[in-house]
Amino acid sequence: MTYIGTILNEIRFDKTAKPEEYTITYFDRIAEKTEEVKFISIGRKGNFITVLKDGKEYSVPLHRIRKIKKKGKVIWEQ
Repeated sequence: MTYIGTILNEIRFDKTAKPEEYTITYFDRIAEKTEEVKFISIGRKGNFITVLKDGKEYSVPLHRIRKIKKKGKVIWEQ
């Protein structure tokens, strides 16, 4: 299986990829449910993504990412 960090880097740095076509689904342990965000709305800091939610920035460990979709189709799932 491909490491999630590698896929995130490919989407971000591959000049042929269109980041606006991707969404990320992650597990929010505070809300105890999965959340889906647009790839273009996240940041990356080491082994975390940063997500802006309700005006606050949250750090989400990469191991909580459950799916990556491109144009609504799942391309990676944990």
